[in-house]
Parts: sequence; structure tokens; C-alpha cells
Amino acid sequence: MKNIKGFTLIEIVMALFVGLLLLGVIYISVVSGQRSSVAIERKTVAHQDARAILEIMATEIAMASFNPTFASNVWRDPGNCVNISANQAYKGIQAAAAISITLQMDIRESSAVGDSPNEVIGYVYDFANERLTREVNCGGALPFLGDVPGNARSVRVINQTLGIPMFRYFDGLGSEIAAGALPDSIPNIRRIEITLAVETEMVTPDTGTRRKMIYSTSVIPRNHAISQ
Repeated sequence: MKNIKGFTLIEIVMALFVGLLLLGVIYISVVSGQRSSVAIERKTVAHQDARAILEIMATEIAMASFNPTFASNVWRDPGNCVNISANQAYKGIQAAAAISITLQMDIRESSAVGDSPNEVIGYVYDFANERLTREVNCGGALPFLGDVPGNARSVRVINQTLGIPMFRYFDGLGSEIAAGALPDSIPNIRRIEITLAVETEMVTPDTGTRRKMIYSTSVIPRNHAISQ
């Protein structure tokens, strides 16, 4: 009978070492892939939320000052939505600042504002809670983008952190209306730029940081330029 040789101890140790090395490489690849997948998913959700909110805001701001019947004294006090506003020349932009805007429109075409849902809309950047709120017909502000910290949410609104105004206003010549000129220059507004600076609520596993994104659009409130 021929002598049958087995594996030597050194060969077994080397095989185990190579096997463990391969398992380690596979493990690292799997973990890295999972982290990348989670990061992409969180960024995608944040992107979808921010883009959807920006489109809604642009649509509603574009309708500001809609007064199809050309009714007089139609604009309401933005503080209570009942009393007639003392600033009828402001028309459907009754308040305008870098972090807030109040819109009014006669959607129902009833020659009155506030007698139908969504005819008075107020957007306010709540930088203390890193969120954007929306108020309808003076019914109380509700979270619109980004919830109260601690609750489930996809993004934080961080315009304040990055020093970016949420709303910028421009006249018919394209010149920016200075913050100090508001609200007196509200009648001169012809274009409004909206910017949402956001970051993901959860940190991304691959970098240990939150993904930051900035979305911007420009809106022309055409009805605001019409003499009423």
C-alpha cells in the first residue's frame, strides 16, 4: 500500500487564515453595501418630501391676489381672517418677510376671502424646531415640512443654520426688495424666490453625518400685478 499523506499543520493554518480573510472581505463588502443603500434611501425620501412641498408652495404662491370679480375691500386681516385688512393695497400678499409669507385668494369666486378652505394661507419657518409650518384660514399653524424634534420625520429645515432666507422678493425690474422695505413694498412684488435648505433627520451610516440638500424655485404671482 502506498503511503497517503494528509495536510500538514502549517497547510491547515494557512487555509484557515485565507478562509477567514475572504470572510472578512465579504463581510465588509456586505456592510458597506447596506450602509450605502440606507444612505441612498434616506436621501431619496428627503428629496421626495422637499420637492413635493416646494411644488405645493409654488402653486399656492402663484395664486396670491386672485380676485376674479375685482371685488373691493376683499382682503382680510391676516391676524384673524375676519376683519377687513387696513392694507388693501397689499392685496393677496398681506405679509411678507424672509421667513414667512401670508397669501390670500378668492378661489370660490364669491367676492370674499376666507369663506372657503385654503383661501388664506400662511407659511412660517419655525427655525427653533427646524421645520416649516402652514396655516389655513387662521386655523392654527401645523407642521408642513419637518415635524417636532423627536418625532418621526425625514428632514430638518436648516435655512437658519446655513444663513439662507426662505423667501426673497423682487420687483418688476428684477431688483431684490430689501427686507427693510417690507411690508411697505409688498405692492411692488412681482417675483418670489423660495428656497428650502434641508438635511436628513437620521445620520447616514457611511459618513456619520446628515445629508444636506438645497431646493429652490422662482414664482411669479401674476394676479398680484393686476390693478384691482
